[in-house]
Amino acid sequence: MEAGNLNKGDIVQIDPQHDDVFCGCLMIVTEPKSWGAQGYVQVPQKGNAYYRCKFENMEYCGRATWIHEIPEDDDGTKT
Repeated sequence: MEAGNLNKGDIVQIDPQHDDVFCGCLMIVTEPKSWGAQGYVQVPQKGNAYYRCKFENMEYCGRATWIHEIPEDDDGTKT
């Protein structure tokens, strides 16, 4: 994927050649970045696995209907 307009809630697929653990997983974008995106992969009965991925290591797939919101601490940092 080339640098472009990603938005919160977009779904991207992680390149299987890039990562042995998250190979081919679908990631929900939570924070678009100039270099790619931060997001999460849902792990059933375990929660979310958070991930950072560069544009060259992902492909756009579509939009998510539901997005898991990341709770913040009292000081505004994400937990």
